[in-house]
Amino acid sequence: MPTHTFAKTLLSRLLPVALALVAGSVQAQTATTANQAASSPAASASPASPAKKELVARIIKLQAPSIEFVARNLAEQPAAVILERAGQAISQRVPADKQAAMAKDIRADAKKYVDDAVPLVQARALRLAPTTIGPIIEDKFSEDELKQILVVLESAAYAKFQQLGTDMQNALLDKLVAETRSSIEPKVKALEATVGKRLGVTEQAPAAAAPAAKPAKPASK
Repeated sequence: MPTHTFAKTLLSRLLPVALALVAGSVQAQTATTANQAASSPAASASPASPAKKELVARIIKLQAPSIEFVARNLAEQPAAVILERAGQAISQRVPADKQAAMAKDIRADAKKYVDDAVPLVQARALRLAPTTIGPIIEDKFSEDELKQILVVLESAAYAKFQQLGTDMQNALLDKLVAETRSSIEPKVKALEATVGKRLGVTEQAPAAAAPAAKPAKPASK
């Protein structure tokens, strides 16, 4: 379980990094002009024109995959926590010969939850985006700046970069886990032992603890 928990924790940290990489070119191009727009009283005082609203709508539409990504992470968090806790409970309370079957059933339950919850949260996020993200973009950017952003977002090079986001993330994650496992696993085990002693939990035999890694996997997408 320590190995898988470590890998899963790294994944949860790297997903935001992948998004930041994807958005980096836009942020670099608009950082200076955004600060100028934010400090200008006239920019926020005047209502957005129909042309500006149309530009904002185009930007939000192009950001739909990122919005859905954030919504998926939000919806999956409860399942990930439950699976991790279930893995600990299985290793401590379920007979060794029944652990695998129990873990399989719990993973199936978690997958059903994810299959039901993710589309619901994603759909709601897309509906909320125009009234939450939209006003911020309207207030902080001029029409000219929005046009500059759209040039980047609609470019073929940027689309190609977005498509490679998962590949880049996986390449980094696989190598990072491989090269740090030997250093981090002992620290994780030591922490688990320390916490276990504080809680008065009896240490489990290695053979009984091994299946606990299975239910700790992130729910299938």
